[in-house]
Amino acid sequence: MIEEKELVFPDLIFFNDYAGDFKSYFKAVYAVFENDFIKNQPKYEGLKVAVRKYPEVDGLHRTFYHITHEGEDENNRQPDIRRMERIRYPKFVIDNNTHNQILIWKNKRGKDERIVLFNEAENYVVILTDRTEYYMFITAYYIETEHRKRSLLKEYETYIKAKTA
Repeated sequence: MIEEKELVFPDLIFFNDYAGDFKSYFKAVYAVFENDFIKNQPKYEGLKVAVRKYPEVDGLHRTFYHITHEGEDENNRQPDIRRMERIRYPKFVIDNNTHNQILIWKNKRGKDERIVLFNEAENYVVILTDRTEYYMFITAYYIETEHRKRSLLKEYETYIKAKTA
């Protein structure tokens, strides 16, 4: 068996590198999203990964808003610096989905079957859904609590056990 090299995630984009200028920081973060998902769509299992644009939030793609802001009320989400810092992570995880450090499983959310891509070392998760001719990028976020991490790992183990049973 060939040992894979450890994944080295892209550098974070730090707010402090923008001298506290949130507007400049936000533009830089959006530029990465635009390049990674609008101008150059990644592929998962040979199919493009699309992002949801509508309904726009403040003139921005819905998916960008969702992966860089947090909160239960979709209309009143707040910017989340930890999510913004990791704006390079979603494409990286998708591009490296065959690496053994990316755990992949399916779960059900509402009527959708979701594909979960999770890197335990970085506590980072990407969620896609299969739309037959392409994949839809639903969300991505940093796992902040050990409880949530354990919950995800348990979900993964349950999925693998059921799949191999």
